[in-house]
Amino acid sequence: MIETLHDAPGLGLAAPQVGVLKRLFVYDLYDGTGAGVIINPVISESRGEWVYEEGCLSIPGVYWNCTRPKEVHLTGRGLDGNEVSIDADELLSRVYQHETDHLDGVLFIDRLDKSTRKQALKAIREMQLTGWVPSRVKPDKPEL
Repeated sequence: MIETLHDAPGLGLAAPQVGVLKRLFVYDLYDGTGAGVIINPVISESRGEWVYEEGCLSIPGVYWNCTRPKEVHLTGRGLDGNEVSIDADELLSRVYQHETDHLDGVLFIDRLDKSTRKQALKAIREMQLTGWVPSRVKPDKPEL
C-alpha cells in the first residue's frame, strides 16, 4: 500500500481504496519522517478548526476547501502491533481524519457545506459523463 501511495502520489491511502477490507491506512507527509501505518484508528479528541484545500485519490482532480478540526488525538496500532497514541495538528491531523473517514465510508465531499458539496458532485458527474479524467490538475499537491 505504501508503494501505491507513493506512485499516486498521495499523502494517505486507506485499505478499502485498494480493495482491502481491513481497518487500516498508510500515510506519508514527505517531510523526511517516512511512511506510517495505522491499524484500527480511533480519533478520540479534536480541537480547533482549519480550512484546507483537500483532494482525494478516489476522485482525482477534484479539490475543495474543507473545514476540519485543526488538532486530533488518534489511537490505534502500528504495523508491529504495538499501540500508538498520537497528538496531531494541521496537515497530519487532516490526513488522519481523511483516512479514518474512508474506513467509515465517508468521502471528504461529504464534509463540505451543502452548496459546495453540490458543486463538487456536479463536477464529478460532468467528469463521468464526458469521460474526462484529469491526469493531475494540481501536480505539485499530493492528494489525501
